[in-house]
Amino acid sequence: MRKIYLILLLVVSISGLAQNKQVLYNFATIPQSLLVNPGTDISYKYYFGVPLLSGVSANVGSSSFSAYDLFANNRVDFNTKLRNAVNKASKNDIVSVNEQIELFSGGFKLGGLEDKGYISFGIYQEADFFMYVPKDLALLALDGNQNYIGKRFDLSQLSVKAEVLSVFHVGYHKKINNKLILGGRAKLYSSGLNATSIKNSGYIYTGMSNTTMYNQIISSNLELKSSGIAEYLEDDYDGSIASDIAHKTFLGGNYGIGFDAGITYYPKKNIQFTASIIDVGFIRHSKEVENFTYKGYYQYEGVNPNFTNPNKPENVFDEFEAAIPRDTLYNKYTTWRPVKFNSSIQYSFGKSRSDEECNCKPHNEIEYLNGFGVQLFAMSTPRTPLVALTAFYRRTLFQNLQVKATYTIDSYSSKNIGFGFSTTLGKFNMYAMIDNILEYKDITKTNSATFQFGLNFIFKENSEYN
Repeated sequence: MRKIYLILLLVVSISGLAQNKQVLYNFATIPQSLLVNPGTDISYKYYFGVPLLSGVSANVGSSSFSAYDLFANNRVDFNTKLRNAVNKASKNDIVSVNEQIELFSGGFKLGGLEDKGYISFGIYQEADFFMYVPKDLALLALDGNQNYIGKRFDLSQLSVKAEVLSVFHVGYHKKINNKLILGGRAKLYSSGLNATSIKNSGYIYTGMSNTTMYNQIISSNLELKSSGIAEYLEDDYDGSIASDIAHKTFLGGNYGIGFDAGITYYPKKNIQFTASIIDVGFIRHSKEVENFTYKGYYQYEGVNPNFTNPNKPENVFDEFEAAIPRDTLYNKYTTWRPVKFNSSIQYSFGKSRSDEECNCKPHNEIEYLNGFGVQLFAMSTPRTPLVALTAFYRRTLFQNLQVKATYTIDSYSSKNIGFGFSTTLGKFNMYAMIDNILEYKDITKTNSATFQFGLNFIFKENSEYN
């Protein structure tokens, strides 16, 4: 059982990275770039996405080890590989998964010739999982406490959040003048499932005693808050978990509100500054709420107690259960969305003028073939923010083909190279992007892998509308 627990912990750890969409950010020929900056400089007349296929993205990876470290066919005993993976990890290693599917989306220009406002809207489904690796608990599960006399196993290392939700959103984008573009987006969150355990504390300690063999102390202040999960734990539940979660996710669960805001500013025609803040919001959990707590203090003097056997003599199990009881509460609670911040500066060069029929810029406005710059990304977490720095280069190769290459340094990698393209054939737009390209020569050894793709129909501006 101990080994199964560790395998599950480490397999989950091979899961993902923060929600940094550095290739998509400011890729203005892709409508979905408005989701990472509602102030992106776009000039479509209107667009709509192909339902379920306009925006699909997923991030998978690990900040400390890869699948190869655990499952390589290299004649190394699995127990040794498992122990090496645990020892390699640290309490600050991140475990994170993010998946997003856009159900439908669209946007259109407002008013007549003088109106430079734009409306965009849509619904997307999102699943998030975030955890710091609890190294002390992993060591305890793998080795027990025999070799750690005098060590305190820190229970505060347990920090985990998981959620499945849908987001209904509408955004407004306004070109104030030739230099400044502002945008905002209002969001309604509908959470179908949530589990949060982030404010834990306590320790497990085993030391030598003056009078007996061991002095063992468990000081516990653990809490798991959950919503939308209770019915699946009932003995008489006979429904479909997948369909029930889907129903709750779409206006059947717990609700919250939030907003995005963004800006694009041109101090000069070929110098661009952008910034955005995404998912400033919260969800109030009031339906199907169950909160579990293990709070108390237990001290035992003697040989190692067996807490898993209630028939053990000396009432050890009863004493432990009375000292640190499991309580179930039904109090409402609030969770905050992980806030993302993006900012970039870009220098453009190589002037180009496309013909009026295909140009997505207003008539007589300069379009540049090349641009390079840097982007900063930060995301809030239960501890310290996650930060990434990206250098990028974009290029218009043909009239309707744009590409972008990125190089990112973050907590997980110092050699993350990404690539994306966007092409428009008539009114049909297709885009795709990946990162960590260098690791794809052996996918089992990669610490991270990200992909995004989508299909849209875009109707561009012509000179008659400007």
